[in-house]
Amino acid sequence: MTATDTLAATPIALVGLGKIAIDQHHPSILKSGAFRLAATVSRNAGLEGIPAHKTLAALIAAQPEVTAVALCTPPQVRHAMACEALEAGLDVMLEKPPGATIAEVEALIDLAAARGRVLFATWHSRFAAGVPAAKAWLAGRQILRGTITWREDVRRWHPGQRWIWQAGGLGVFDPGINALSILTEILPAPLRLTSAELEFPENQETPIAARLSYLTGAAPIAADFDFRQEGPQSWAMEFETDDGVLSLADGGATVSAGGQNLSQGEALGSEYDGLYARFARLIATRTSEVDLSPLKHVADAFMLGRRLTTDPFIE
Repeated sequence: MTATDTLAATPIALVGLGKIAIDQHHPSILKSGAFRLAATVSRNAGLEGIPAHKTLAALIAAQPEVTAVALCTPPQVRHAMACEALEAGLDVMLEKPPGATIAEVEALIDLAAARGRVLFATWHSRFAAGVPAAKAWLAGRQILRGTITWREDVRRWHPGQRWIWQAGGLGVFDPGINALSILTEILPAPLRLTSAELEFPENQETPIAARLSYLTGAAPIAADFDFRQEGPQSWAMEFETDDGVLSLADGGATVSAGGQNLSQGEALGSEYDGLYARFARLIATRTSEVDLSPLKHVADAFMLGRRLTTDPFIE
């Protein structure tokens, strides 16, 4: 990036410096020619060489040149921060899930429109390398049935993160919503939940596993979400159609159909680069993008799901 590019890049602040911000957002901002990391906001963390603030209010007061924020805090506290940022005239990127409830995100949509700001609710898995090819391949075919296996190790991906086990933290639906974001992107027909079983550890407020049954048209889709996976992680989908089988692996990065490789990549590879490229386009066109369909499917699971109690979860 040249000095001229740096001056033209949008000054952005990272709000919340947890694992996802450090591992994904920070590197993608550094690679982006559209953004310049101008500040961070965190109660107890910072990045070397970057101005750090304890609160969003402190950032707004000290650095008026910052015009955008990426909110990477837990969803339970994100709504208040998003409101504060929008009221201050900042464009806002929301890490997934965009909020703890559907109603609060709908309120943010209205506020962003009223203030003339850009609001971007991100679904990083939709930017996996194979998702466009999978969508295009399914578009001309009839789905007969499908299976989703989304199993990962919570201790690996959310070490010591108590918020994920608290009400509003979604539990296993924090990764599971990634699968739902891909499903709602690639399926040619709407998705509808018909039944669900949710396993709650007896000492936690959110589920550790979920088994879900959907219909898309007349085709059944079975999903298995689990936070107790050890060893290799499983982020896979398979769809049997009237013209062959489509398989997605590595969270949508690797896709094959009818024995042909449509995409080969790594899980999470370049997904956040795609998010920041999209955010830059939205800012340039002054357009918001907030798709709530994955969050609605999670809400449906909590509404319709049969609750089962399982062994305590101990970190």
